[in-house]
Amino acid sequence: MSKSFDIVIIGGGPGGYVAAIRAAQLGMNVAVVEAQHLGGICLNWGCIPTKALLRSSEIYHMLHNLDEFGLSAKDVSFDIKKIVKRSRGIAGQLSGGIAHLLKKNKVTVFDGWGTLQGGGKVVVEKDGKLIEILSAKHIIVATGARARVLPGIEPDKKLVWTYKEAMVPEEMPKSLLVIGSGAIGIEFASFYRSMGAEVTVVEVMDRVLPVEDAEISALAHKAFKKQGMNILTNAKVLKLDKSKTNVKVTVETAKGKQEITVDVVISAVGIVANTENIGLEKTKIKLDRGHIITNEWLETDEKGIYAIGDVTGAPWLAHKASHEGIICVEKIAGQKGVHPLNKSNIPGCTYCHPQIASVGMTEQAAKDQGYKIKVGRFPFIGNGKAVALGETDGLVKTIFDEKTGELLGAHMIGAEVTEMIQGYVVAKTMETTEAELMHTIFPHPTLSEMMHESVLDAYGKVIHF
Repeated sequence: MSKSFDIVIIGGGPGGYVAAIRAAQLGMNVAVVEAQHLGGICLNWGCIPTKALLRSSEIYHMLHNLDEFGLSAKDVSFDIKKIVKRSRGIAGQLSGGIAHLLKKNKVTVFDGWGTLQGGGKVVVEKDGKLIEILSAKHIIVATGARARVLPGIEPDKKLVWTYKEAMVPEEMPKSLLVIGSGAIGIEFASFYRSMGAEVTVVEVMDRVLPVEDAEISALAHKAFKKQGMNILTNAKVLKLDKSKTNVKVTVETAKGKQEITVDVVISAVGIVANTENIGLEKTKIKLDRGHIITNEWLETDEKGIYAIGDVTGAPWLAHKASHEGIICVEKIAGQKGVHPLNKSNIPGCTYCHPQIASVGMTEQAAKDQGYKIKVGRFPFIGNGKAVALGETDGLVKTIFDEKTGELLGAHMIGAEVTEMIQGYVVAKTMETTEAELMHTIFPHPTLSEMMHESVLDAYGKVIHF
């Protein structure tokens, strides 16, 4: 006999647990099957614990630059074990919070591995033993993704790390090389550099943070170089030669091959969807380059089975997964006013130093799509709050359709831009034009005033620069 539910969700990450809570709010009987830890990679090994690490590095950096604020501190040092312990404690606290929320919403959680069996059934196993057979009219696959492994650069947990090992170092490496300059790679490069390690970043594309606007990417490159990072673009790691204590990395660049010896290599070359061993072969579900194909309502080719989050492809972001989960269950429940996800309104944030945040089209993408555009810029050096904070490096950039005034994209680099970007996200979601943004009153003195000034600049009306 199987236990029957309205919805069974395989995966308890930011897509799965949010979908479960929303479904329960809508009166459904819901089960979540989770094989490892509630909150998924994001909460346990990604978004949250990395921010805890970066917070420690931010404070450490500030303590070494107190003189400009009229302050001083002696014998500043750090204990990497305590830094890691704090990070892991925060992850544990929040994972426990997810368990509480699911219990509060009367969601049944099964600790085990969920496999699709066809016919609306999911088998749950743990350590090779059958835990339960679940049946449901609706099944949501939210199995997430894992770090991509390149041949010859397989992680060994000692000298070659993935994000997991990079989050729990037993001791601080004196030098390291990061392969990949996307958000994950750059955040780790920023953390370890701020803590004093010699850092080299190798990027196969022609610039760091290649998905960002080219102007923002160039400013980031300049900032990272100023911090002492060694940045190699148009570069490829050819091989690793490991000894007992270090790694000799052979890198090919436009100038030829070079060898770099470091204590540790961090591989941050993307992710792979978790689609193996979940029973897809027993369904009509189709894959595209390893990701589950869905329609705008997150439905797969198998009736009654849906997929959300990283397992469905880019952008691989927790907030995208959560939003998809809500869309999916509200559509299942027949709620009115449900809208498909507009990917152009999904913000992206990188929590390095300086921070980077964006939403919508880059300047080049807008041009490639045939738009005649107006571009506004405002530098941090022109903002009173930024000067008072001692954070004068940065830029806010906005891109508008010249014909309609539509905000096509916004791109930022500098202090706290990951918090500020949401203002532009709201504006894009509401289909705001430059007129509404110009008429909006921004409080003074704040960093957010730069958002206003950037819009004014696009139309030749900038005040403070």
